[in-house]
Amino acid sequence: MTTSRAILSGDNRMSMFALDEQQQTILDQADRFAQKELYPLSERMDREEWWPDDAFRTIGDNGFFGATIPEEYGGAGLDLVAAGLVLQGFARWNHAMALSWVAHDNLCANNIYRNGNEQQRRKYLPDLCAGRKIGALGLTEPGAGSDALGSMRTTARRDGDHYLLNGGKIYITNGPVADVILVYAKTDRSKGAHGISAFIVEKDFPGFKVAQKLTKMGYRGSQTAELVFEDCRVPAENLVGGENRGVSIVMSGLDLERAMVSPLCLGVSERALQLSIEYAQTRQQFGKPIGSFQMVQSMLAEMYVQVETMRTFTYRTLAEAAPLEIGGGGRGDIHMLTAASVMYAAEACHAVLDRAVQIHGGSGYIWESEINRLFRSIKLLEIGAGTTEVRKMIIAGELLKDVAAHG
Repeated sequence: MTTSRAILSGDNRMSMFALDEQQQTILDQADRFAQKELYPLSERMDREEWWPDDAFRTIGDNGFFGATIPEEYGGAGLDLVAAGLVLQGFARWNHAMALSWVAHDNLCANNIYRNGNEQQRRKYLPDLCAGRKIGALGLTEPGAGSDALGSMRTTARRDGDHYLLNGGKIYITNGPVADVILVYAKTDRSKGAHGISAFIVEKDFPGFKVAQKLTKMGYRGSQTAELVFEDCRVPAENLVGGENRGVSIVMSGLDLERAMVSPLCLGVSERALQLSIEYAQTRQQFGKPIGSFQMVQSMLAEMYVQVETMRTFTYRTLAEAAPLEIGGGGRGDIHMLTAASVMYAAEACHAVLDRAVQIHGGSGYIWESEINRLFRSIKLLEIGAGTTEVRKMIIAGELLKDVAAHG
């Protein structure tokens, strides 16, 4: 168990990438809280696609929302690294809740803080930071995926003091339970992707409804929905960042989202490695623990290397993305780095979980086992926030720009 604790605590990191004392404390506190409060919920969430109604309030009461948001709005006044460490700690013990946490805290609350005006910040952020309200982001549509902006069909038309939204969104994390949704819609179709605006939509606005709750292979319990807007009346004061300014909000937000997917992969992988070490130490075959067999040792060693590489890449990317300016992102080194970080983390997580199930053998193939629950999580991380293929396109595009500039 000593080795397993070291894996989770990060005591075996290379010193040059070590967390400072405050950061380590944040990770340790998130880890302890998640093990005590969120881990007991994980099995039922997976089995029933169940959402624990009190969980967000408990998370908020313990100060784990709003790491990137100043204290005057109810946040902790820290940075993206701190937020990533909370996510990492949560992902070790309940990755489905961790996914809902990041959709709420990063995609919704942090986006409103970074791009909203003072009135919007003061109206929405305190409840989001306290966990009294649940947030979501509405971007992906039924007819669009990787081309989320170009293929967007949801529209917003000014009507006096309101906008009328018409269209639909799909695969929206927290959609069935969200109180506040940051929704993107086209306000000027003639401008294509540059005619998109962002709006804060409340669940009780006339014309908004949850069309269906979606049942998933992994991250079960983290609620996902299709949303529909039928002449949904949104007050004009809920327009975020001005008309046709949505692209800059989306792109800078996507870079931050990609930076924040990596600690989710890291936390899942750490837990998988811990479970595999413990199983290798206790599972007996041929009169000895399977950890004494070189093939099993080889898999554990490979998993360890991938987890540690993921850790250093994740922390570096969080640190470099933390000061990203409002309206920044979507281009340059940080765009390439965040895409690379999540691409590597997702693929490494896949490899770690594949070996973890192999080590667990038949018990790992059983749906109810924890390692099986973790294994079913891996594919989303290779699809969400841009597929692996899109990440490769981003990286190659930035590299070739650099080549052209120096050619």
